[in-house]
Amino acid sequence: MELSSKSEYALLALFELASCYDSGESLQIQQIADAQDIPKRYLEQLLASLRRGGLIKSTRGVRGGYVLAKDPRQTTVLDALKCIEGLDTVSPQDASTVYTTASGVIKHVWKEANHALYEVLEDYTLQDLCDLHRKNSPDALMYYI
Repeated sequence: MELSSKSEYALLALFELASCYDSGESLQIQQIADAQDIPKRYLEQLLASLRRGGLIKSTRGVRGGYVLAKDPRQTTVLDALKCIEGLDTVSPQDASTVYTTASGVIKHVWKEANHALYEVLEDYTLQDLCDLHRKNSPDALMYYI
């Protein structure tokens, strides 16, 4: 399982919006694109999907731009991935119609792995991403001689 570039860019955009949430400032597409090195045209499409999914809001006008629809502590990484990738909360069903004991065991393990993945993604919020970034930022490191 790999993180698609679509999901990664969407999470980076949400991360950028979450990092500005407390200031109440809206960000324009170009600001997000520049800060996270996301192609602007691609970002426009992702932001439209995130807006339709209810994760962000847009405002028009001179001070217009995008903001998170709710507190970053209330939006999980799983919420974002569901919005962008259309993930289902139940593990995907295998198209195979043949059932054997061995295939049943494999499906059981795969279902369990998916469940664990969803639990981890549901445990992390956008605020957690900001906190982890701040903690691992080069500015946060202390060097002792």
